[in-house]
Amino acid sequence: MTSAEELRGRTRELLAAHPPASTDRLDFLRARFDAGLAWVHYPEGLGGVGAPRSLQAVVDAELEAAAAPDNDPRRIGIGLGMAAPTILKYGTEEQKQRFLRPLWVGEEVWCQLFSEPGAGSDLAALRTRAVREGDNWVINGQKVWTSSAHVARWAILIARTDPDVPKHRGITYFVCDMTDPGVEVRPLRQVTGEAEFNEVFLTDVRIPDSRRLGEVGDGWKVAQTTLNNERVAIGGMRLPREGGMIGPVSKTWRERPELRTHDLHQRLLKLWVEAEVARLTSERLRQQLVVGQPGPEGAGMKLAFARLNQEISGLDVELLGEEGLLYDDWTMRRPELVDFTGREAGYRYLRSKGNSIEGGTTEVLLNIVAERVLGLPAEPRTDKDVAWKDLAR
Repeated sequence: MTSAEELRGRTRELLAAHPPASTDRLDFLRARFDAGLAWVHYPEGLGGVGAPRSLQAVVDAELEAAAAPDNDPRRIGIGLGMAAPTILKYGTEEQKQRFLRPLWVGEEVWCQLFSEPGAGSDLAALRTRAVREGDNWVINGQKVWTSSAHVARWAILIARTDPDVPKHRGITYFVCDMTDPGVEVRPLRQVTGEAEFNEVFLTDVRIPDSRRLGEVGDGWKVAQTTLNNERVAIGGMRLPREGGMIGPVSKTWRERPELRTHDLHQRLLKLWVEAEVARLTSERLRQQLVVGQPGPEGAGMKLAFARLNQEISGLDVELLGEEGLLYDDWTMRRPELVDFTGREAGYRYLRSKGNSIEGGTTEVLLNIVAERVLGLPAEPRTDKDVAWKDLAR
């Protein structure tokens, strides 16, 4: 098994052969991937060396000390956190070789074509159809709330391939080329003024069967890998103390004593403690990933993330009083990533409202925690054994 010392040696060899100060950023990242130092727990030849996930920190520390460039993980978070684990688990060797390197390096951005109008919380009710024609699948349908679709080259897509079986069993998982004919991306303008999300229309889009992940009809099982990793990616982000939303409001409290009241002080103390507990719990969750795949615990972390963001941003606006009602710019933008802390309190307050919807609604995640973590009885489901085509819509 690869040791920490071996990884340090491999990292120093990379830095000697490709000095960060004089090497093109993409060239350095490609060399890092080829050296097995991208994600060390992945297999050799796919950006890793089959080492324990915990040893990634050894590599990252060496590279950070050398001021080496990173792959801008916030910009390519869907690819890193959702597409890559799914491709690794269910993809063919050809698919792994084709997609993982440009995904990790950041040459190709990914998006997620899952949610639909009428199939968000009840994702398995999706209507987008995939009909096989020889070696291709013809896709027709609509997806919605798609982050990064306007900059993405590839998408992970689930579509219905068999309407004659219950809804969870008639779904297949594909990789869709967002540049193919028939793919239309339209912006969805949000309350923040931005169009960070998109709706995507698929009209006679032809996807080769070679870009199918998993078996035909097994798409729901494949999608669970994506969804579990998505919740961990959202709720399990690594943050320093006072990282995230709690940072700006704590800074305001320290720098603006004239805004303080006893009531606001008590609320800030409560939320600061809760944010720290969530941060430490998130760290424990990441440590659990060292020994296996993410489980339903990610749903609990995502729930905490959404609630805390909304409560903290509300306190932030209230602390600032009239200043908190100001908004810097309503200009229509199509950003590549979400910046929760880089703008003013009004933006954080408005944007945090989406936290209880994206990545799984609060209501659905509460059910997951109740059933899969606490072991409570499942909700009655009358549509479990009914063919999708016979469901009331």
